[in-house]
Amino acid sequence: MVETVSFRNKEVEIAGHLHLPENFNGENKYPALVGIHPAGGVKEQTIGHYAKRLADHGFVTVVYDSSYQGASGGEPRLLEDPTTRVEDARCAADFLTTLPFVDSDRMGVFGICAGGGYAISVAQTERRFKAVATVSAAPMGEGSRGFLGHLSPVAEQIGTLEMVAQQRTAEAGGAQPLYAPFVPETLEEINESTPDLLREGYDYYRTPRGQHPNSKGRFLLTSMDKMFAFSAFDQIPELLTQPLLLIAGSKADTKVFSDQAYELSKGPKELFVVDGATHIALYDVPEYVDQAIPKMAKFFTIL
Repeated sequence: MVETVSFRNKEVEIAGHLHLPENFNGENKYPALVGIHPAGGVKEQTIGHYAKRLADHGFVTVVYDSSYQGASGGEPRLLEDPTTRVEDARCAADFLTTLPFVDSDRMGVFGICAGGGYAISVAQTERRFKAVATVSAAPMGEGSRGFLGHLSPVAEQIGTLEMVAQQRTAEAGGAQPLYAPFVPETLEEINESTPDLLREGYDYYRTPRGQHPNSKGRFLLTSMDKMFAFSAFDQIPELLTQPLLLIAGSKADTKVFSDQAYELSKGPKELFVVDGATHIALYDVPEYVDQAIPKMAKFFTIL
């Protein structure tokens, strides 16, 4: 059962899907989950697939398009603002608390890819989330300041910020916005040296495998200053005391981020490695998703 819902993050209307358990009874009280989609993704893609499967295990689950993206409102379009993304998740929690069949004391959060980074970030300061799980976590701030766990030289980071500053000035004067792709936009951009994350990202986001008209696969270039200023992991040792489940593929080039989060966490934690899986394979390949979902469902029974 899926219902189309909406809620607000300040003045922005957020478009969501509410996944309900089979044999749902509105007179009962259910544990509830907030699901956060990957950067460039929308609620109909991998996050919606996970939401449906988790609802099958008895969890009321809400997923949504982030502010400025997909079917949600907000200008400028395709802005990737990590602080707003975290607030979207808080607003999703607000929404769940208004539903009479949700037990507000039994809420958790999960995310995939960048959504995993945002799930970790929001859980550090949102105590309504009693547990947090991630799949192929990739924190947007840490990821933007380097590549796959390798920090870029400071001079290179400053050069990027100088470029963003120039573009902001140009747009303030009437220039057209510029966009950067999250994944390659054409096959010609892919060669033998292309990392698996980007090669498989093309296959998921640019082909019928996972393609969706609301998922543009790119972001506003002037998002970069906000991304550079954001850290998803900075308060993990002190503030992330809730149970943490990190799911990563053994062949994922982003596994380094799950390893980092696991090492930083001082609370209850588990790193579940799916043998043979890559980052994108955990989006939709049954062999691997069929391992991740039962693990998450069992984990969230602590709610």
